[in-house]
Amino acid sequence: MMDEILEQPDALARALQAEREHTREFQRFCARQNFTLIVLVARGTSDNAALFGRYLLELTTGIPVSLAAPSVHTLYHARLNLRRALVIGISQSGEGTDINLALQASRRQGACTVGITNEPRSAMASLVDEVFLVRAGRQRSVAATKTYTGQLLMLYLLASALGREVTLDAVAEIPSHVRQALRLAPAIRPLVERYRYMHECAVVARGLNYANAFELSLKLMETCYVVAERFSAADFLHGPIALVERDFPVILFMPPGKTFAEMKRLAARLRKLRAEILVVTSSEARLRPATRALQIPGAIPELYTPIPYIVPGQLFAALLAEAKGIDPDQPRSLKIVTRTR
Repeated sequence: MMDEILEQPDALARALQAEREHTREFQRFCARQNFTLIVLVARGTSDNAALFGRYLLELTTGIPVSLAAPSVHTLYHARLNLRRALVIGISQSGEGTDINLALQASRRQGACTVGITNEPRSAMASLVDEVFLVRAGRQRSVAATKTYTGQLLMLYLLASALGREVTLDAVAEIPSHVRQALRLAPAIRPLVERYRYMHECAVVARGLNYANAFELSLKLMETCYVVAERFSAADFLHGPIALVERDFPVILFMPPGKTFAEMKRLAARLRKLRAEILVVTSSEARLRPATRALQIPGAIPELYTPIPYIVPGQLFAALLAEAKGIDPDQPRSLKIVTRTR
């Protein structure tokens, strides 16, 4: 797991270089299609990437985006009108049975289909109209890290093809932002000792980083056996905050931008409740003195924060597992490829 976390800058740069021209070709194709709906289909870590894709694509293209329920196709065999729809399947292995069945059904129902996968010879790659390859190299860790960020990168490329707000030049800066985030590892190693006996926590974010709250909580459950609940900041205030008592751990994603002020107000409220707060933010963010924070070096526009901002979370999960005496590469009851219908 740690090796694959450290591989991410090179893997992202490689994928971007390989898919750049493909993105331009797909942009020309999209300009002729006039898509009115985008549907994302995924499971597990890839479903967290899809959640990010929903925010990114709606914000930058103006096209409504839906997260599909694969069982609508696989169990209920519903007939949907998907003409002028773009259906995007996301799967590390490309072998998720229900995801591929949903893509096949979507093609029959008139959709244009795109696959985002790490495996060029997978079933997914052979059945979609277009495939964007993550090119992260073989995933050896059960807990996905480099393939998750690679999927997010492919979604940025699709956003640049479908709209004008995401630019390839800005996306090209992401690998260097990830390198900067990896520099936090020496600070995270002693910090995790504070959380060695943590059994439960909440992870909270909003907007573009909301998917990272899901992804970090999944990594904590997979590798550290921590019951990690994930919330949007707005939903957290509508009831779950009642869980918080003295020393209850809450991890906040707080990138500078449109969500920062609200997240800062939430942090202040959590302090009054005597919660144990850990913040993932920018080195340039103004925080209350003594706030425990993982501060990513440099100024990153909010639109491009999700990939570098998950990296401290990945490091935190891997190092916390080590501190707990758990091997994150052999999580109980799990394997890399899970097939469901």
